[in-house]
Order: sequence, then structure tokens, then C-alpha cells
Amino acid sequence: MGALADGRAAIDKGAWASAYALLSAADAETPLEPEDLDRLARAADLIGRDTDSIAAWTRAHAGFLERGDRLRAAASAFWLAFGLVSDPSSHAQAAGWLARSRRLLDEANVSCVEQGWHVCASALQCAQAGKLEDARVTYEEAAAIGDRFGCADLVALARHGQGRCLLDLGRRSEGLALLDEVMIAVTGGEIAPRVAGIVYCSVISACQDLFDLRRAHEWTTALHRWCTANPDVVPFRSSCLVHRSEVMQLSGAWPDALEEARRACEHLRAHERPADPGASYYQLAELLRLRGEFEQAEEAYRLASQAGRKPQPGLALLRFAQGHDEAADAAIRLALRETRGRRSRVHLLAAAVDIALARRDLAAARAAVVELAALARDLDAPFPAAKSAHAQGAVALSEGQAEPALASLDSARSTWQELDVPYELARVRMLIGLAYRQLGDEDGAQLEFDAAQETFERLGAAPDAARAAALAGAAERASSGGLTGREIEVLRLIATGATNRAIAGKLNISEKTVARHLSNIFTKLDLPSRSAATAYAYEHKLV
Repeated sequence: MGALADGRAAIDKGAWASAYALLSAADAETPLEPEDLDRLARAADLIGRDTDSIAAWTRAHAGFLERGDRLRAAASAFWLAFGLVSDPSSHAQAAGWLARSRRLLDEANVSCVEQGWHVCASALQCAQAGKLEDARVTYEEAAAIGDRFGCADLVALARHGQGRCLLDLGRRSEGLALLDEVMIAVTGGEIAPRVAGIVYCSVISACQDLFDLRRAHEWTTALHRWCTANPDVVPFRSSCLVHRSEVMQLSGAWPDALEEARRACEHLRAHERPADPGASYYQLAELLRLRGEFEQAEEAYRLASQAGRKPQPGLALLRFAQGHDEAADAAIRLALRETRGRRSRVHLLAAAVDIALARRDLAAARAAVVELAALARDLDAPFPAAKSAHAQGAVALSEGQAEPALASLDSARSTWQELDVPYELARVRMLIGLAYRQLGDEDGAQLEFDAAQETFERLGAAPDAARAAALAGAAERASSGGLTGREIEVLRLIATGATNRAIAGKLNISEKTVARHLSNIFTKLDLPSRSAATAYAYEHKLV
């Protein structure tokens, strides 16, 4: 009885891996009773051993039936269905277990919390069938049953389902308020790990669908803390790493984002049936593409596709970066025909604009801009609004309308600055530089190109940095000795007597970057010292 007692104690402590090992050892000596098989099934489920979890719950179900305990048998049937429903190859089995659960509850004919779990499953089926209002009402019924029997797990799962339905019905403020309330219970440790993990991932996914970056960042940070505090819990760890990588990428921490994406891919091996394995590979591919590591990116996109994740718009943008414009255009057009999700279409349409403009297909670019603007209005969030303004500015610029382009691009720049998304900010600054150049303001253009180049270099976006450098060097001015716009800024500050540290603070760059600019200035102008540089600046009226 030592292993069995220790296994039960490990369950109470949340030591799921130890509980699984101990209960499995006890079962090997003497077949476990249904209650302990249920414990074994929960432990196996949380450490990612899906096959063992299904086998244990199946045996528990049979054991409860043999005792005549229809309610516990129905509960086992429900969790079997719940574990199978996310696997497309097991939908019929999931439906069968749900039907059995319903029959057993009807035969028991008593009011019980198990009815609430079944109602919750019925609500999920309604939602999957697109019957959102029916699903919302059914989730509300499940939450009421959970309240009646004091089951916090059921209440959280059901109210989370209500919130998701409200979002899909266009009732955003109500839906988000309900999800925030549920997350208070989840982050407060009031909810069991299986339900907590489901709610975490679902809520973060909803925030990303709405482009609510603040909430996505907040709940992703909370999910990371939760995963750290529950090291044995496997099924949600890959999702946690992917979400963290996406947040890090947006905030400009690309090396950390790349490490998290690679860890997410490695973590897939720990779970027999990960919920979305393609997401890990796609996120890794995106970072590799942006860094210019095209061969590795192509392999990661291939693995994402094999795992069931359509590799667009990333793969089309990879072909575009490789100079295969026709292939990129064909891929993005097909993806747009096949994709209906609003979040996915925002990214696809933004990519379609870039690809169409490169091919000088202004008609296609304009059509994509119109749809993107409509989506941005519908989503009513800063991120898609900035994407739309960026695309509108790019098209106007291609048509030679620099002033209207600047209005749109400045709007995008302000939003990217507020959201603190450095890569997108650098991209829009390159376009602003081109607009300044069209309007004859070469100084302004150089400053924008230099700022974009520095950001790209800091991020590790090698292809973009090369493009920015090419634009910056396209019109070096003889009057300034071939200095770039940023080098002129540094020279002007040197002439005021500013130190390298002061210049770095003024221009929001590192002292190392200041030193590099200073070296370039001395080399280009053939100057021996800072005092000589100061004299040059005054002589050429740069100050």
C-alpha cells in the first residue's frame, strides 16, 4: 500500500509526475479501484501521457459501471470525450462517450454537478456548429449548475465559454469583462490545473484574435508564471512558449523570442497529441525568415504545414524575400481565397499589399487596402488600424502621392510607437523616408532611413537592415562629405561639445553605436579629432 498511499498524497500536492509513477507502480502490483484509476488518469493527462490517460479513464468508467455508480461512470465518460474532442481523428469516439454520459445521467435521474459538465460539452458542440446564441445560453445553464453545487471548475469553464460566444457575437465589452472575471479565478489558483490550462490558452487566443496586445501580454505573462509553478504540467507548456515568443517578437526581444520558439518545438515531443503543433514551427519559421535565415525558415514552414498549420503569409513572404515574386503572389492569392478568419486575413492582406506593390500591380494592392481598412474598422483595435494605415500609405507612395502617403504613414508610426512594436515602426519609417525623398527633403529621408537601419540591426532583421542601408546610401550629399543623416546628427551634437554618452541619450542609441558613427565621420571626412570635426561642422554650416 506504500506506493498507492504515496501516489494519493502526490495527487493532493499537485506532483503529477510522481503521482503517475507511484499509481502506475501500485496498479502493476494490484489493479487499482475506480477512484484511484481516476486519479491515475488525471495525472497521466496532465503530464502529457494521453494514451495512458484514456486507458485509465476507460477502466475507471468500467469499474464505476460494475458498481452501479452511474454518476461517477458518467463523469469518466465526459472526461474521455473531453480528451478526445480536440483530435480530429477521434471525433466519433468523443461523440460516443458524450452520448453514453448523457444516457447514464438520464438513468440516474438526480440533480448533480455531473449534469453541468455534460451541459458544458453540449454548449461546446453548439459553438463548433456555429450556433453561437444557443451555445451562450447553454453555457449559462452550465454555469448555473456549477454555482448550485459549488463547483468552481465548472463555473470557470462555462463562463469562459459564455465570454467566447459573446465575443463571436460581436458583444466585445461584455465578452471581455466575463473573460477577465474568469481569469481572476484562474490566476488566483482557485481552479484545477486541467481547466486552468484550457482557460489560459483560450483567453490568450481570443485576445490575439481581437489584436488586444495589452491583454494578450498580461495573460501570457500570467500563463508563464503558472507553467513555472506547475512544472509537471505538459499539455499547455508548448502553447505558453509560443505565446511568449509572439509577445517577445512584438516587443523587439528577438533572441529571446527565437529561444522560446525553439523550446516550444522541442517540447512537442513531450506530449503525444499536442493541441496545435504547427503553431510552434510556424512561429520559429517567422523569426528565422525575418533574420534572413531562409533555408532554416523554409524547413520550419514545411514542418508547420505537415503538422496542419497553413504556412501563410509567412511562406509567401519568404518567396518574396527570395525574389520569387510570381510564386509569392500565387501563394498569397490562394491563401486569401481559402481563409476566412479576421485575424488571419489582416496579416494576409498586409502581405498581399507588399507583394502586389513589388509587382507593380496597383489594382490588386488597392483592393487589398480597401478590405484591410474595412477589417480594421470592424475590429476597432490599434494593431489592425496601424496595419491599414501603413498599407494605405504604401499604396499612395507608389502612386506618387507623397503628401497623402505621409498622413497615413504618420498615423501608423504613432500607433506603433504607442504599442511599442519596434519592427513595424522601423518598416513604416522606411516608407516615411521615401515620402520625404519624393518631397525633396533628403535630410529628413536620411534620418528616417538611418533610424530604421539601426532598429533592424538591433533586432537582427538582416534583410531589412540591408534594404535600409541601400536606401540611406542612395543619395549621399556631397556637401556633407557623404555622411548619412544619422552621422550628420552625431556631428552636430559633437559640435555642441556633447560626450558620447550624452549623444547616445539624446538619440536613444547605444554608446557603441555613437562610437561607430564617430569613426565613420572621421574616416569619411579625413578628420583627426573631435575638435576638427567641430570646426568642419561650423565651416559647412551643419550647426
